[in-house]
Amino acid sequence: MILVTGGLGYIGSHTVVELCENKKDVIIIDNLSNSKIDVLDKLKNITKCDIKFYKGDICDKELLRKVFKENKIDSVIHFAGYKAVGESVEKPLLYYRNNIDSTLTLLEVMEEYDCRKIIFSSSATVYGKPASLPIYEDFPLSTTNPYGTTKLFIEQILKDLYTSNNKWDITILRYFNPIGAHQSGLIGEDPNGIPNNLMPYIVKVATGDLPCLNIFGDDYDTIDGTGVRDYIHVVDLARGHVLALTSQKTGLKIYNLGTGRGTSVLELVNTFEKVNNVKVPRKIVERRPGDIDACFASCDKAKEELGFVAERTITDMCRDSYNFVKKNS
Repeated sequence: MILVTGGLGYIGSHTVVELCENKKDVIIIDNLSNSKIDVLDKLKNITKCDIKFYKGDICDKELLRKVFKENKIDSVIHFAGYKAVGESVEKPLLYYRNNIDSTLTLLEVMEEYDCRKIIFSSSATVYGKPASLPIYEDFPLSTTNPYGTTKLFIEQILKDLYTSNNKWDITILRYFNPIGAHQSGLIGEDPNGIPNNLMPYIVKVATGDLPCLNIFGDDYDTIDGTGVRDYIHVVDLARGHVLALTSQKTGLKIYNLGTGRGTSVLELVNTFEKVNNVKVPRKIVERRPGDIDACFASCDKAKEELGFVAERTITDMCRDSYNFVKKNS
C-alpha cells in the first residue's frame, strides 16, 4: 500500500487519481489545513476505488504509528507541508517547524515499521537564483525564501539518511510550477482564502470573485519584464510520481519535473483570456520578496531514467483550470 501525505491537496489529489488508475492501493493522511474533505468523495467518484483516509497531522507521531500499524505500507509519497513563498517570509518559524518537524516524524515512524521507500515533493526553489538556464539537477543549491529553505533542508536530511543506511530508496522530485486541473473538472487547485499562486488568482479575477490580478513586478530581466516560470500541467506532474514509484532504479535519485519551457506571467494571462474568452483585469504592483527573474527546467534526466515527458500545453492548463472553477462555483 502507498501512503500519500497531504493527499487531498492539489498535487496530492491528482497523484492519487494516477495511482488508482495504475491499480495501486492508496491511503491518504491529511489535516485539511489547505484542502477540503469533499475532495475524498470526488476522488472515489473519479477512480471508483476504495481510498482509505485518516484525518490528522503527520507531526502527530502516535497517529502515524496507528496508520502504519493498521496498514501494510510499503512506500510513501510525501506532499504534506506549507507552501506559500510570501507567507514563509512573514512567518519563517511556522514553516520551519511544520515542514521539517513533520518530515522528521514521518521518517522516524517509517523506519520503525521497516518502510524505507519515499518520494519527496521538493521544489525548483532549491535552485535559488540560477546562474544559467535551463536548470539541471546538478546545479548549485541555494534559496531565496524560508519555504525554499525548508525544502533544501529536507533534501539534505534525506541525503544524510541514505548515507547512513543505503537500504532506503529515496526519490526527490523538484517541481516547477504546477497548474491546470483534472479533465473531469471535479478536482483542481482550490486554496483556502486568497490564493498565493498565480493561476487560482487569475481564475478568481476571471470569475469576478476578486477585482484585479496583481502582477508582482514588470522590471525583471525577461521577455516582457514579468517573471518567467516553467508551468507544468498537474496531471503530467502526477504521472511523474507514478513513473518514479514504479521505476526499477533504486537508491537516492533526484529529478526535475517540468516542461523545459519558460512562460511569462503576461503570456500566461493573455493565453488564459484567449482560450477561455474572458477578460482578466490586471495591474502591476511591487515585486514580492524572494521572487526571481526566470526559472525553467531541463527535464532530460527524468526523460532518460523515468520515461517522463510533459504532454499538456499552456493552452490545456488554462482551459482545465477555468473548467474546474466553472464546474465548482
